[in-house]
Amino acid sequence: MVTKYSKNRRPTNVSRKPYAKKSLGQNFLVDQNCINKIISALDPKADETIVEIGSGRGALTQMLVKMSGKVIAIEIDRELGPLLREEFSANENFFLVEKDALEVDFRALTAVQGSARKTKLIANLPYYISTAILQHLIQYRNSFSELVLMLQKEVVERITAEPGNKQRGFLTVVIENYFSTEKLFEVSPRSFKPVPKVTSAIIRLRPKKSFLSSRTEEDLFRELISVAFGQKRKTLQNNLKNATGKIAELIGDREALDALFIKTGTDPRRRAESVTGDEWMILMDYVLRKTVQVIK
Repeated sequence: MVTKYSKNRRPTNVSRKPYAKKSLGQNFLVDQNCINKIISALDPKADETIVEIGSGRGALTQMLVKMSGKVIAIEIDRELGPLLREEFSANENFFLVEKDALEVDFRALTAVQGSARKTKLIANLPYYISTAILQHLIQYRNSFSELVLMLQKEVVERITAEPGNKQRGFLTVVIENYFSTEKLFEVSPRSFKPVPKVTSAIIRLRPKKSFLSSRTEEDLFRELISVAFGQKRKTLQNNLKNATGKIAELIGDREALDALFIKTGTDPRRRAESVTGDEWMILMDYVLRKTVQVIK
């Protein structure tokens, strides 16, 4: 539920700011220089809507409401709701959604904007749930022109890992199928209170057209990637020959698997981390349609 708070409905004063909750992975951003850099990276415009996941105590929100046409703040912590209402209810462009971001239908939430080109998302994602939220956001990627996310540095490095990098894995390949990615800058633990034990990083994701044409194909693609990275030290051939389920049916028997490598020009002795995005597209296209393509 989106709630609009007008000047005439200001809540009672909040006596104190809630403490960060370890159970929610909360670390509040307090470094103004860092806040300015993040806002600059997002570059909010007066005719844009900004969806903010994890508004916390409003460190970013206070600048967003001044610079954006509309701010939709999503906050799961019900103790922070009154704080956000007290701070921003006088702003006619501020809307609050007190809900878990994993339960939000972003397509419905942003549909009233009429154009994804006018809607951006910004988020400081709790480390323990960042992968789940990323996968949730994939299905709503076309609701936004871009996403600027704060994640654990190691997660950003995995997402942006180039072919051949050992950090490249399932998440890398899935994300790069749907987005162009750009690591912007790192954020020191000292920028937060309480101070986390890890370094954060800011990443920009811009939606792009996927070569997959349906939800069924997307599910099969994830299944293929999951199998291929099943045991990272093993070769593509060894991992794919142990596939099960629908992907195993599509790949076929050992002879059909050999044909897949021959027809697509893929060395079966390679590891999944060495395969490029274009090569995954060719492999998946062959699995789905048995078409023959040449890697350029």
